[in-house]
Amino acid sequence: MTEIKDKFALKRRTKEEKEKLLLEIQKLGVVAGCRRYSIDPTTYYTWLERYQAHGINGLEDRRSQNQDAMVRKLEKENRILKELMVEKDMEIKMQAELLKKKMEQWKNAKK
Repeated sequence: MTEIKDKFALKRRTKEEKEKLLLEIQKLGVVAGCRRYSIDPTTYYTWLERYQAHGINGLEDRRSQNQDAMVRKLEKENRILKELMVEKDMEIKMQAELLKKKMEQWKNAKK
């Protein structure tokens, strides 16, 4: 049993490990099993609901999916910011050219 306890002490668990934990906790009872494997009862019940609704595939770690979505969101934001920077650079160049032309006109007008 200590081997199982040590094995499940990891933060990220595979869906197979979660299934084993669910079955083991059901044998021991929720309170005792959750204490034994250092799992919050809320986490246990969340896993149990997913397991009952979708089987073992419902126990897959979904954190990476959330991270992928966040990465895509940040990439989109970076793209928009880069476009804004390019527009701003163009605006500054145009203003510099206009100023240069105006300065030449003023110099020529004074002569």
